[in-house]
Amino acid sequence: MEFSNIIKHYSNPIVKETVFEFCKNRWVALEGSVESGRIFVRYVAGKPLKLDSPNDLLNLLVKYKSLGVRTVYASIAQYGVLGSTDDVNNPLNIVSATPFWDIDVEGLENWRLAIEVAKIIVEFLERSGVSKSVYIVWSGEGVHVRLHEKAIPPEAYSTYNPVDVAYAIAEYVLEGVKDRIEEIVKKSGGKVKVENLIDMKRVFTVPLSLHRKHDLVAVVIDPRNIDSFDISWANPTNFRSDDSWRYYSPNEAENIAKEALKLLASRRYRGRTQIGAVQKVKIEGEIDRFSVMALLQAARYYILTGDLEKAKSFGLNRAIFYAYLKYYGRFKAYHKRVIDSERSEGVEEKEIVRGPTNVLPVGDGAEISSRGYFMIGDKEQTPEDFDRQIARKIEAVLPFDLAWEAALKYVARFPKHILVDPQKFYKHVYEPVRDGFVKKVVEELIEPVPQEEVQKIVKIERKPVNVEPLIKHHTLLKWFKQPSSQQQQQSPQDSQQNQQQS
Repeated sequence: MEFSNIIKHYSNPIVKETVFEFCKNRWVALEGSVESGRIFVRYVAGKPLKLDSPNDLLNLLVKYKSLGVRTVYASIAQYGVLGSTDDVNNPLNIVSATPFWDIDVEGLENWRLAIEVAKIIVEFLERSGVSKSVYIVWSGEGVHVRLHEKAIPPEAYSTYNPVDVAYAIAEYVLEGVKDRIEEIVKKSGGKVKVENLIDMKRVFTVPLSLHRKHDLVAVVIDPRNIDSFDISWANPTNFRSDDSWRYYSPNEAENIAKEALKLLASRRYRGRTQIGAVQKVKIEGEIDRFSVMALLQAARYYILTGDLEKAKSFGLNRAIFYAYLKYYGRFKAYHKRVIDSERSEGVEEKEIVRGPTNVLPVGDGAEISSRGYFMIGDKEQTPEDFDRQIARKIEAVLPFDLAWEAALKYVARFPKHILVDPQKFYKHVYEPVRDGFVKKVVEELIEPVPQEEVQKIVKIERKPVNVEPLIKHHTLLKWFKQPSSQQQQQSPQDSQQNQQQS
């Protein structure tokens, strides 16, 4: 689609107003493409991207014209403040989060399969007492079923972080519909995949946004009209969409939230559910040591902080750091120097730049850029660098998502005092699996390690430790309590429509 047509679409008063209203208090992301691949814009001048007026998007499209920006995403989380990187890294700044279910299909010709699965999820929600706060978004290659965040009672947010509540609801629903969806997956030959993708920095498509590669619009579908939906509704020149994303019934999701949190609390291992496409997994070969180091270091940081982007930056940073140690024995920083606390046998003290100690949850020293990413010398290691240098290499062996889930599950077995210490992490977590990672770690997704083996792992430390593994999923590392002042008050329900506009 030509740039002029992109501008024309987003200049439509309905599109402009819808995008702006939906993005209020959400962290915005714009996607474009360059020769090297997909590119995301999430910060402007070092600050989280947000829309302060309906015209902001058009200005941004012009500003980033060279990047081919055309798609608008927004965070599932709504924030109290969006003025700095600290604001999006602070879980206590999250006011609410939107539970959603991601349904993907292979090939646009199979779009009806996505609708069929969406109907199953909608029916389950209705049986759970949620019918007036649900809407559907055709995203371009699949469907999102979304539950309005304001249908969740404030009491849930007084005890749990909103992202955790959204995650729990998504898991609870997928547990309830798993058997029915698996039947569709089987009949379709694995052309359908349904996932719980919720994490702290997750974004999803904004209503009426253009798709990243197809000339289609993300249209909103009222569940009551789902049987009449046709993909022609997503035609950019004549799209059909409604405002069901605006409506909710206060506290309608109270019971489902309670049941979801009970289910989550009963789990020992808390991963994200995926239904479908599993049978297509192929593992060919092994992962090299550099990639294993980057993957495990990223998982380490991810588990301790819940920050996926910085975890990727940290993982690649540490892998490069140890590679320097191996081949050169001493790394020279370009800026101010401090002695790193990490030491290994036969290696001299190493000089690296240490970031602010209140930023690092680990004992490693690393320079931190103004954007919050880790650096070696004057070069920043970005999440995109991790995806290009690590994820793509792992993809040649097995699906990266599978390797990532396995790494998180493995690292989560170790107590916190091992994860925060670089020497102990290297010796007890990385060394045992740096060779044969696929066989020793990935295959355990199918054959979990018995608890007695976990106990043996913990006993490598002489001092008493808490043997309960750290929670795997990064939004569930800690149940964050929020001050009551941050909770959102619900306005009275409209007596006539029994619904309320957000």
